[in-house]
Amino acid sequence: MNKLELAQEIYRTAHLTGVFKLRSGKESNQYFDKYLFESNPTLLAAVAEHMAPLIPAGTEVLAGLEMGGIPIATALSLKTGIPVVFVRKKAKEYGTCKLAEGTDIQGKQVCIIEDVVTTGGQILLSAEDLKQYGAQVQDVVCVIERDAAGRANLENAGLAFHSVLKMDELLSAAEGV
Repeated sequence: MNKLELAQEIYRTAHLTGVFKLRSGKESNQYFDKYLFESNPTLLAAVAEHMAPLIPAGTEVLAGLEMGGIPIATALSLKTGIPVVFVRKKAKEYGTCKLAEGTDIQGKQVCIIEDVVTTGGQILLSAEDLKQYGAQVQDVVCVIERDAAGRANLENAGLAFHSVLKMDELLSAAEGV
């Protein structure tokens, strides 16, 4: 599946219209329900195929952010052979009390994996949390770059940001759907 076909299939599968409140607090008349494309094994495999080349050389661990980044990071781990860690928004308060579940991140080059980025707010918080646990975090890879503000916020924080699709590409692809 080429990039245009991927965009069309994501649009066809996950685009919803109505009134939606985004994590940023903004309202939108359209929404991409990421779980609709993340739960489709064929589409998830195609997403991983397009994301894999964006993973920077030297990446030792993929960090899937709770919750949408987890299936994508898992698919990427299967595709690339890079170990994965599942990152909570807050360390659990029982058992191992871990923030990041899975492989060890101490001293490792970690690439954050996310599904949709609007402002990048949760990524910034999680990147700092991962650094507190000894990870070296310099890169973020996502499926959909919803808003340029997210890129600006991440890059201003010193993170390299890579996306498979920008919102305008998804909307342009809709013309062919």
